[in-house]
Amino acid sequence: MKVHQIRLPVPGTHAAAASARRDLAAAIRAWDAFLQPELLDTAELVVSELITNAVRHAGDDGPISAGAHLGDEGLRIEVVDTNTEIPEAGLPGTAAEAGRGLFLVASLADRYGFDPLPSGKRCWAEFEVSTTLSSAQTLPMQRS
Repeated sequence: MKVHQIRLPVPGTHAAAASARRDLAAAIRAWDAFLQPELLDTAELVVSELITNAVRHAGDDGPISAGAHLGDEGLRIEVVDTNTEIPEAGLPGTAAEAGRGLFLVASLADRYGFDPLPSGKRCWAEFEVSTTLSSAQTLPMQRS
């Protein structure tokens, strides 16, 4: 499988976060040679949640970057920010208007986690990727 990679700076504003979410999701969709539509939709949601959390909790603290890597080991989405607080995935009360993002990431990703860095943290989610042809792709039939 061909390796694809992208990294984008994310200014710490909600408008910039929305633009970065669209740009990163569009880049991942452009790599769709082996990515099923369901995985693309899921990856887009995870991108959105991780970038939104970084801007919400670290937007004023310094630079944020978002990236994705697709290779033989799968699809990895990661967001790096300068806030050293490690987030916890949990399910808030039914009346809460926020706080479900990491619960969604944990539910949707094959693996997810957080790596402390000297100047902040890296939040990531990984998805296994099948290298087989999708059901929408077919091989040409050979005539005998």
